[in-house]
Amino acid sequence: MPYSHHSHSGQFCGHAKGTLEEMVQTAIAKGFHTFSLTEHIPRSIEDFYPEEQSSHTEETLAKLFDDFIVEAMRLRDMYCSKIRLLIGFESEWIRPSTLAIIQDLRERYTFDFFIGSVHHTHTIPIDFDKATYERARAKAGGTDERLFEDYFDSQYEMLQALQPPVVGHFDLIRLMSDAPDTEFQDLNGVWERIYRNLEYISSYGGILELNSSALRKGLAQPYPCLAICEVFIRMGGGFAMSDDSHGVDQIGTNYPRMLAFIHRAGIKRIHYVDVATRGKGKDSRLPTAGFSSISMDDLAKLPFWTKNQ
Repeated sequence: MPYSHHSHSGQFCGHAKGTLEEMVQTAIAKGFHTFSLTEHIPRSIEDFYPEEQSSHTEETLAKLFDDFIVEAMRLRDMYCSKIRLLIGFESEWIRPSTLAIIQDLRERYTFDFFIGSVHHTHTIPIDFDKATYERARAKAGGTDERLFEDYFDSQYEMLQALQPPVVGHFDLIRLMSDAPDTEFQDLNGVWERIYRNLEYISSYGGILELNSSALRKGLAQPYPCLAICEVFIRMGGGFAMSDDSHGVDQIGTNYPRMLAFIHRAGIKRIHYVDVATRGKGKDSRLPTAGFSSISMDDLAKLPFWTKNQ
């Protein structure tokens, strides 16, 4: 019964498919222990994705998120005997106004946790398509290396501002690059920034998301890559599993491959947000939950792996 801390539904995300309830039902059918509902936060109109520009205003996109919370709470109550559903969100970090949006959401709602992610550099999406990535690269100075540096600098700003309990797809920037399977170590300026960011995450007890979506998008390793995982392990950092599903067909996709990667990296325990730890910690980032963990030996013995080969 593994875990996913990251999902999106077509009901509340323009580039996903299916309803939120269909996502939950599929997670139950596949034997998930914990499944997190983490739709994207609302954004300013200048940061709309193409599929949103003709279908939403700022007001309707904000209402869509409000509707997500209502539906997520309904599903959490309806299916509580079958699965642990967590309600959170996935952040953006685009421009100064993004912080105000996140602060407003956290004041209005009590979330189990949230994911701190970066999808933009120089306000341009870096994982939408190759042409958009190339626009961001040109603005950064014309090379992947310069864009990588700017991405990890933006990520560091996000980390300092939010201290997210789970850091989403840490090295997403490699997806559309000319070398998507890079491990960054031969890029001194980039590697220095990666190391700085990992040290900061470790300093406040953040968890790195192991995100299997990289595998279904054709990369050889999940996010983050092996070299980054090995450094974070040496820092004493923890990891959580995610499929970053955008439809029922992506729930648990490539989890057996990710399990093999976890063994290869030498990760000994997998962490997960656990509402059973509610009230036991003093972490303001997790007002209703905390982290528990399971050993890799115990995780590998769960019936999920034979059921979902």
